Amino acid sequence: MNSWLRLSAVKLHSRSYSLLPQGAQAYIGGKWTSSQTGKSFDVLNPYNNEVVDRVTNCNVKDAEKAVQSAVEGFEQWAYSYTAKQRGAILHKWFEILLQRETELATLLTKEQGKPLGEARGEIQYSAAYFDWYAGEARRVYGQVVPSAVHNRLHLHTREPIGVVALISPWNFPTAMIARKAAAALSVGCSAVVKPAEDTPLSALALAQTAEEAGIPAGVFNVITADRANTAEISKFLCESTDVSAISFTGSTPVGKLLLAQSASTVKRVCLELGGNAPLIVFDDANLDIAVAGTMATKFRCSGQTCVSANRIFVHEKIHDQYVSKLAAAMKEKLVLGDGMDPKTTQGPLVNQKAVDKCELLLSDALGKGAELICGGKHGEHGSSYEPTLITNVQSNTNIANTEIFGPIAPIQKFREDDEVLQAANNCRVGLAGYIFGKDTARLHKFSRRLEVGMVGVNEGLISCAEAAFGGVKESGIGREGGAQGVDEFTNWKYICTQY
Repeated sequence: MNSWLRLSAVKLHSRSYSLLPQGAQAYIGGKWTSSQTGKSFDVLNPYNNEVVDRVTNCNVKDAEKAVQSAVEGFEQWAYSYTAKQRGAILHKWFEILLQRETELATLLTKEQGKPLGEARGEIQYSAAYFDWYAGEARRVYGQVVPSAVHNRLHLHTREPIGVVALISPWNFPTAMIARKAAAALSVGCSAVVKPAEDTPLSALALAQTAEEAGIPAGVFNVITADRANTAEISKFLCESTDVSAISFTGSTPVGKLLLAQSASTVKRVCLELGGNAPLIVFDDANLDIAVAGTMATKFRCSGQTCVSANRIFVHEKIHDQYVSKLAAAMKEKLVLGDGMDPKTTQGPLVNQKAVDKCELLLSDALGKGAELICGGKHGEHGSSYEPTLITNVQSNTNIANTEIFGPIAPIQKFREDDEVLQAANNCRVGLAGYIFGKDTARLHKFSRRLEVGMVGVNEGLISCAEAAFGGVKESGIGREGGAQGVDEFTNWKYICTQY
């Protein structure tokens, strides 16, 4: 069939944003298909609110079809393909993503809004997971367990869990699917992907590249749906006895709902949920490194990441210097605009609701004594919002206790180590944390005692394919990436043989 991804390279640069004459379709059982209802929904560019494409609006019946296709695909993928063969296909998928980087990044920017440079980085990051798990496919080892008696052989083997449902967010519409799918497919699982309604096109593009890489029909399925249909589809996936695991990245409230819905079938649930990351700058920190790290973690994807620094604690001795340097860096490096403009380094927020949230949080903080250093205004286009810096933030403000998911950097002063450690851990979520300083004993202490799943020490960008990504407390269950990433998609089996 003709590649709609190839067509997109031409269409996206024209005034028409349609990727196919009939719009983008779901991908089920190796075929592009419309919903049984024939309905579709619009995908909008958040910078200018123009329609990027019309996408198939799947319902539960379509989801049932996708799951059945995945059941059939699993039998072939898990038992007719060796780990080496699966790894070879995943590596080809990796190569295709790199070859198609420009097309995929352009599509991503059009529907999500992030700057094209960041979108390119996301495609490279996504590809890295297929490269990593292409190798890990051959390293899913079992165990030989010594027996307490003669003439018995005890084996522990690891087997694919089965069909997995991958429910992904809009902020990294390619990477979050790649991180889940690469691990799941490497061990022999098949997948049904439900992308966010704001960014379904990148998921469909990933299906196109999967087909080109040689992924068999039914092994990788993508069902797209608007917000209304998403709720019932997700409930079906959680309650289906044909789905063996749910992997979800998104908000903590939705994660809790999916966990509850999965209880009836006692299925495996992997959750990567919200964060409210503390970033601590000690009095002995190299301020240039601290500011660079803050810029990287706070303003990537316009602050719309689960590992974004939300609570920035700065020692009182170096507070003013740090704020001055951070304000200067923001003014120099952050350019708000259209993600397709090469000058842009800050794209729009995902929608107006996200802008409203930022405005409410900022208003509350300023009303309780915070000082506005820069930014704080709605941008001129779409759901754009200016990068914002505020100081003198009090612990009783909403912004000090809420995941912002926007480009606001709120600064709080601290004096004592014990004081800031307590403040950093005074939170029901714990995904990532960041510390900047030189005292190795203190850095080691805080690395161990911060109640988070990941710590960046003098570093603001910590995610990579080789490392385990995940949180503690209400930030989730399980890990993605690294050698640990396959744990969520395998079962241990004990085999006892008498000889």
